[in-house]
Amino acid sequence: MITHTEGESNTSQARAAWAARHPDAATRDLLARDAGAFLHQSLSSPCVSTIAKAEGIWIEDTAGRRYMDFHGNSVHHIGYGHPRVVAAIKAQLDSLSFSPRRFTNEVSVELAEALGALAPGDLGKVLFTTGGSDANEVALRIARAATGRFKTLSFWDAFHGAGFGASSVGGEATFRSHIAGPLLPGAEHVAPFNCYRCAYGHPGPEACGLACARMVEFVLEREGDVAAVIAEPMRAVPVVPPPGFWAAVRAACNRHGALLIMDEIPTGLGKTGRMFAFEHDEVVPDIVTLGKALGGGILPIAAVVARRDLDVCGDFAIGHYTHEKNPVTARAALETLAVIRDEGLVERAAQLGRHAQERLSETVGGSASVGDIRGRGLMFGVEIVADRSTRAPDRAAAERIYYRCLEAGLSFKISAGSVLTLSPPLTIAQDDLDRALSIVARAIADERG
Repeated sequence: MITHTEGESNTSQARAAWAARHPDAATRDLLARDAGAFLHQSLSSPCVSTIAKAEGIWIEDTAGRRYMDFHGNSVHHIGYGHPRVVAAIKAQLDSLSFSPRRFTNEVSVELAEALGALAPGDLGKVLFTTGGSDANEVALRIARAATGRFKTLSFWDAFHGAGFGASSVGGEATFRSHIAGPLLPGAEHVAPFNCYRCAYGHPGPEACGLACARMVEFVLEREGDVAAVIAEPMRAVPVVPPPGFWAAVRAACNRHGALLIMDEIPTGLGKTGRMFAFEHDEVVPDIVTLGKALGGGILPIAAVVARRDLDVCGDFAIGHYTHEKNPVTARAALETLAVIRDEGLVERAAQLGRHAQERLSETVGGSASVGDIRGRGLMFGVEIVADRSTRAPDRAAAERIYYRCLEAGLSFKISAGSVLTLSPPLTIAQDDLDRALSIVARAIADERG
């Protein structure tokens, strides 16, 4: 289902107005059943609409309304229902549908080898999980075992999953504030690059961003016993790190004996125009986690890829997942990697991403409602502001723009309350991309009349 946007009130006027324009019985009935059957939680319920079909860049609801999906929970790098992945899954079901954990199988080993070959440096040892949150927790377990330390350093506003460990190192209040009692001990946080001081020009994004990198070293030095720094190489808000940021953090980790874990769950596998987002910044982490798009937008699978010398946990369990070597999910992932390679989707993301940002700059860059246009590859965003001079966010305007776009057949998410976050599949045709950008431009223009 299309979920409501981050930070959005469940009873917002814009949402109510949009729902009122689509009073068909099929939609109303399924939404009511959903609300009655599922536990409610922020960002998932109530749902905005329904979905009956997903194919390519499109989703279609039970009333036949179609939307280009520029959200997709970051799983649809190769679009929905890619025929090669569907065929590969069907064939795998006929040959080997499951593998008990203590038995290995050809397809799972092949996937682990492929990921080890794909990752740079000495990142060559792999473990599979069923979701990104679990992958990050496995990475944290490895860091503790390898260093003999338990503390972590991460960034406020970051998202690393919904488990207790992942919520502890994450920095989003939605996943932390409701939990009674303490989270994981030793989980230290610092301000992220492009924190509110950067955003409002005090003293400027590059200078402030590097100051945040120096704060990482300050904490590593003062604590003295941090096992790992865990971070998103590019914040999915989206925010691009300033030049030199990750090089400074990598050097600080080296000096103070902390591992660097890069969470590439939304950004990896080509989304930013490089296979891994950290490659833009010419650093190599000690551990990288992957997920979401790895299953081809069909099946859930995530992976931890670690330096070979970090294979130090053989005497105890760090994952022990029932579907750790599931041949069907492994086959979906292998075919997804093949599609990304064969269709040149990493290069395509870089090319189309440049085109999208240039076009947005031309069409809405001068709007009084737009504070910033930013991103890498096919993960880019438009920041909606009340005042360009202060870049104060305008959440109500962002929500109105979102529902105008949804009405026109374009779905995406709003991040950080006021950033239109656009993340189309890497397979999107340029004509469809241009049509979506025109929808956004018209919706922004209508906001100012």
